[in-house]
Amino acid sequence: MDVVSEMLELARVDEDDFVYDVGCGDGRILITAAQKYGASGVGIDIHPGWVEESRKNARESGVEDLVKFIRGDVTRANLSKATVVALYQQLTPNKILRPIFEKQLKPGTRVVSHNYPIPGWEEKTLVYVNSESGQTHSIFLYQIDGVMHNIPHYVG
Repeated sequence: MDVVSEMLELARVDEDDFVYDVGCGDGRILITAAQKYGASGVGIDIHPGWVEESRKNARESGVEDLVKFIRGDVTRANLSKATVVALYQQLTPNKILRPIFEKQLKPGTRVVSHNYPIPGWEEKTLVYVNSESGQTHSIFLYQIDGVMHNIPHYVG
């Protein structure tokens, strides 16, 4: 949860944000964004078991009116409504997602990735977080810049 909290803080999530959690797993990133910041959003996962777990966790957390979890292939999803995209994918999926982000995300959208960078993009910010288990985690923050045809560049 330390990593989740740092990801959301780094992305400056607030109640005006619409967060997409790509490969949402148990939904903890999106649920925390809703609970702590009042953000709304969608979690997408290809595995039906994770989607059901996420929905259950959202109900139990009292945020099911703010978040929605769907089963699907993110490469076929429309992410254009996003103001924040959260990722915990590996390097290859991030490489596959990059052109989708470049095509769909509007200027100002923040993309925050746990442990794996997006190949070809320079992060705006890189922080390291020590988790409860003593592991060190990397968090990469990118921001879409419309000046460069929606391709992020270093700004900080």
